[in-house]
Amino acid sequence: MTAPREPFFPAHKSIRADTQQLEIRHLGRMDYQEAWDYQADLAKKRAAGETGDAILVVEHPNVYTAGKRTLPEDRPTNGLPVIDVDRGGRITWHGEGQLVVYPIIKLAEPVDVVDYVRRLEEAIIHTVRQLGVTTAGRIDGRSGVWVPGATIPLDPAAPDRDRKIAALGIRITRGVTMHGLALNCNNTLEYYSHIVACGIDDADVTTLSLELGRDVSLAEAAAPLLEALADALEGRLTVTNHTFASAPDPTKLANEKRRKARGFHNNA
Repeated sequence: MTAPREPFFPAHKSIRADTQQLEIRHLGRMDYQEAWDYQADLAKKRAAGETGDAILVVEHPNVYTAGKRTLPEDRPTNGLPVIDVDRGGRITWHGEGQLVVYPIIKLAEPVDVVDYVRRLEEAIIHTVRQLGVTTAGRIDGRSGVWVPGATIPLDPAAPDRDRKIAALGIRITRGVTMHGLALNCNNTLEYYSHIVACGIDDADVTTLSLELGRDVSLAEAAAPLLEALADALEGRLTVTNHTFASAPDPTKLANEKRRKARGFHNNA
């Protein structure tokens, strides 16, 4: 999605408040709630100046998480539990084979949320293209990183629809970022069939492995992604217009449905 205005900081400038090197913490496989608590504690310390910027790298056991804009009809139909979280967006899935990255970063003032999101997307696009998915880009109106509709090599019968390969969901409190991004590497897509992922029902999801026709491990994707993230946040990798389509914003659609529901209730 293209920014509605020029960013607060020039593209070649860092949006981090700190100049110290980012600390990378590889957490391995960790329960989602445990990781969320860990994030919150670290973010509180970062806001107080008790620790520096860090990027958490993790893989979660299978779990659904629902952002603040999740609607009842988005929720799973397979009986698995859902954790309601304080990030933006709607519902998504995390699980084995998906690379999850949580930047705990103090942003420079004035805080530019749009630019931060665009820089995260830029890092993912750079990484995914470097790995071989050369058509990956943005859809105006929707966050995350997408692959334009085309037949998937391993499944000629697959629908010709745009496919999300990485999702974003963030929270910024006292200038410190939480939550982050999830890049599908070699995970199953089965769990997505039981939800309206990110509130989007007119597109599909995909993985690096599916797009490239070979197994792509978390380790293979993590190294270039972490390098690209540091470069994007610090201005060495500049945000470029990789938009190839436009579509309705699922967050705005959720807000409109809520307004209509309240109106119906008030008139009842």
